[in-house]
Amino acid sequence: MMTAVSPTAAHPTKAGIGLRARHHVDIVESRPDIGLIEIHAENYMGGGIPLAHLERARALYPVSVHGVGASLGSANGFDPAHIERLAALVERVEPALVSEHLAWSGSPGLYLNDLLPLPYTEHSLDVVAANVGRVQDALKRQILIENPSLYLAYADSPVPEPDFLGALVRRTGCGVLCDVNNIYVSCVNLGGNPVAYIDALPPEAVRELHLAGHTAKRIDGVPLLIDDHGSPVTDAVWSLYERAVARFANAVTLIEWDTDVPELATLIGEAAEADRRARTARGSGDADARAA
Repeated sequence: MMTAVSPTAAHPTKAGIGLRARHHVDIVESRPDIGLIEIHAENYMGGGIPLAHLERARALYPVSVHGVGASLGSANGFDPAHIERLAALVERVEPALVSEHLAWSGSPGLYLNDLLPLPYTEHSLDVVAANVGRVQDALKRQILIENPSLYLAYADSPVPEPDFLGALVRRTGCGVLCDVNNIYVSCVNLGGNPVAYIDALPPEAVRELHLAGHTAKRIDGVPLLIDDHGSPVTDAVWSLYERAVARFANAVTLIEWDTDVPELATLIGEAAEADRRARTARGSGDADARAA
């Protein structure tokens, strides 16, 4: 069993990066000045060489475990075997944070390999809350729920997404992983105010922020933003991040980069820019509070 993460290490003041396979060796050898590392849980559930690399990095940095396969929005429930594997990984790694998505990806015996959207209704809230409660019981800890990137909206979805997340927090005691890029992508694609979205989230529940790049495309002549995590953070998302980091004082920041993964130095540079903007935004927030 590894040494437990200390309370201060669980809330680093510096931004972190997603740990990807091509950086397993480099991050241990170079030991960059970052706050934490985040892993995709499913890449390490099988043990072996990936887990050995993670344990070496875990000796240097606090870890955030980010799942993509729990299917918390499935009306048929989740796969108990998957949650058992997740619980075993969490027990071994002792992460500072554990998170999953406000989405569904299948039902027992069927996995669709995608994060699919939910209609935001009272019935959906009942389903997700029950699943979140069972997962938290299995892990014996709080999990954070991440807002998805959206490309379509259900005709019957009367509850605004941030209100849905707030209700989920109140029912289950879960936290929120606020993906700033996803908010921007969804609001541009479907029409919405990303600043109003940030302001509607319960600030005390947001414990992690995600930043990533996206791609602008035209599908059948219609402009669409694709959340591909394959490029630097855009200026528009940086501006929204400054709003978020000033509002969510207890949240850590994580840079995601999952496609066309660059050299480690590029991710470290994005994390440093997040730190710079966070210092500026929080300093401005302090000045505003004093003036008030």
